[in-house]
Amino acid sequence: MDSILNYLFNDYIVQVATITGINIIMVLGLNLITGVTGQLSLGHAAFMSIGAYSSSMISIKLGAPFIVSLIAGTGFGALFGALLGIPILRLRGDYLAIATLGFGEIVRVVILNTPALGGALGVYGIPPSTNLGITAFFVVFAIFFMYRLEKSRHGLAIRSIREDEIAAEMMGVNISRYKVLSFTIGSAFAGLGGALYAHFLSYINPIDFGFMKSIEQLCMLVLGGMGSISGAVFGSIVLSTIPEVLRFASEYRMVTYGIVLILMMVFRPQGLFGKIKVNV
Repeated sequence: MDSILNYLFNDYIVQVATITGINIIMVLGLNLITGVTGQLSLGHAAFMSIGAYSSSMISIKLGAPFIVSLIAGTGFGALFGALLGIPILRLRGDYLAIATLGFGEIVRVVILNTPALGGALGVYGIPPSTNLGITAFFVVFAIFFMYRLEKSRHGLAIRSIREDEIAAEMMGVNISRYKVLSFTIGSAFAGLGGALYAHFLSYINPIDFGFMKSIEQLCMLVLGGMGSISGAVFGSIVLSTIPEVLRFASEYRMVTYGIVLILMMVFRPQGLFGKIKVNV
């Protein structure tokens, strides 16, 4: 029994499980924006970086407690989500995707060229306060929050925007308000994930939050199923663990990763648990 427990809770397993939990939190936020509201975002990693850097700076410079850093990371993620959402959510489809992609690159370049944020060297010495238990708590909180939101009248209004914006507006739904609300909440969860990530690894670098990070999160959502909470969770688990499971075949593991995604898009484009076909 002791050997089984030691295996289940060795450092490697705990690290993979913690990173997987952080991915679940961020993909749930992306699911609200892209899956539930129908607004394609390619800059989700930017809000993750905002949460990571803001919480790190508050921890290092001000010596703030961990919980205060998490609140700050979540708050800054929500703030920038709202500030970006107000002007760009008038856009739709490809134009919105390009705008969020541009925002993500702007954030990365600003961090890269700001010495106060560590520049290209990144930020080190972040208190390693995140652990598996804390991550699991926030995963459960995120799932519960998203479930309750989607079942509320606000959630129904948000879903109606995805189905038909014109019909929703004619029924009295404030399109702009709910789009900004969705983007703000989704960005807040990305900020929370970034804060947990920074305080888990104790070191962050602008490279960690590039365009490919946003694509990775979108792939997790598409694999599990857009618009589905269970899909967001399952997709995050699968694509977070497949590279680790296949580490013994290091030359082929990324090839296998790609094959899995291609097969999913061919045979089940709506994802494993989703009902929305992917046309992007």
